[in-house]
Formats: sequence, structure tokens, C-alpha cells
Amino acid sequence: MNNEIINILLAEDDPNLGTILRAYLKQKGCNVFLAIDGEKAMEFFRNEENIDICVLDVMMPIKDGFEVAKDIKRINPAMPVIFLTAKVLENDKLKGFELGADDYINKPFSIEELFARINAVLRRCKDEKPSASIFNIGQFVFNADRQSLTINGEERHLTSKESDLMHMFCLNQNQVIDRVTTLNKIWKDDSYFAARSMDVYITKLRRYLKDDPSVKIVNIHGVGFKLTTEEGI
Repeated sequence: MNNEIINILLAEDDPNLGTILRAYLKQKGCNVFLAIDGEKAMEFFRNEENIDICVLDVMMPIKDGFEVAKDIKRINPAMPVIFLTAKVLENDKLKGFELGADDYINKPFSIEELFARINAVLRRCKDEKPSASIFNIGQFVFNADRQSLTINGEERHLTSKESDLMHMFCLNQNQVIDRVTTLNKIWKDDSYFAARSMDVYITKLRRYLKDDPSVKIVNIHGVGFKLTTEEGI
């Protein structure tokens, strides 16, 4: 990962193994959020904004690794997931991959192998990541890297959440984006209060976009929203 710090969510209910894995990965320069059960893993995932990869033990109390992975993928379908398991049944592996697992490591395993696989998965995901960061929307230019919206040479700097929302709209221009999916991806929460917060941010974006009447954020009743341009309607 070219000396970048890797933020890892590690869910392992064996306290000895979890402590050993965390110590080794921290020695390698990683930040590690260690959860001892599936419920705690989801708390970390919702509260920590910069997690790069999730390493999940399959057999855990409260919520098993499969349930946790399903919830994580519902919030962020692109989040890389590696399963750790003492099971060797083919059906379990198939279930893991059906849930979107990027790799599957059988116990016992070497710590060096785990670290190598983490790096391999992250390299692969980085290669697959779309590079588009600049979008032409009507008369506007949105730059996701700069978090800016420009029209007629006038640049407006957006907040992180404004930019995240705008980026999601641009990636799905003239397509409906689901309200709950948007909340879980950006707010990592689909509660009433998160929904009200999102509505406030969408109102702000609409105000920013009013300088070009051909660009609109349209409510799709009971579903979500759609960023439309005149040519895309």
C-alpha cells in the first residue's frame, strides 16, 4: 500500500488470537479496531469513517461474520471483506463469496499470510476503483477531489457531506438513487435524524444548483432522488 496507513476492522471473538493479530498488524503500521463480537464490529464500522478493510471471524457471538458482512455490504457495497474461519465446508465458503467476500482464510493460518492477503485485496480494490472525479453537470463542473462546484468560473467549496452527496448523484446521473442506501453509505445510519440531516444537505445542494435551471435534484416518491439534466430527462 506504499506506506499508507491501513485502517482495519478486525472482528475476532478469541481474545488471545485477536490481541496477537492486532499487535502484529500495528507493528506493521496499521490502525486496528478490534471487536470481540459482531455487534461491536458494527459499532466500529458505523462510527469510524476511514476503515479500509474488514477482517471478520465467521463464528462470533451475537452476530456472526456472515451477518456482519451482509450489514457492511448494505452500507458500503465496495468495502473489502476477508473472512477468517475454522470451518472448511465448501457451502460456507460459497456463502461467504455470495455475500461479497474478497478472500477466505482457513484457521490455523500464519499472521504473515493474513497481512499479505490484506495488501493483495487492497491493491486489487484500488486497481478496480473508478478514477472519475470530475463531472460536467449542465453548466456546472463538479470536482470530487477538490470538493468544489464551479459555474462560469465561480468556484464554491463544498463540505465533506455535501461533496459526498454530490459525488453519489454524479456517479448515478439521471438514475434513481435509493434513499436508505444513500443514508447508509454517507451517514452510516438510516435513522429518522440522519434522514432529516440528509434532507437539509439536499436542500443546500438544490440552492447551489439553481444557477442552471436545467439541473435538478428530483424527489422520487417512496424511493429516493435523481439528479437530472435537461438532456437526460
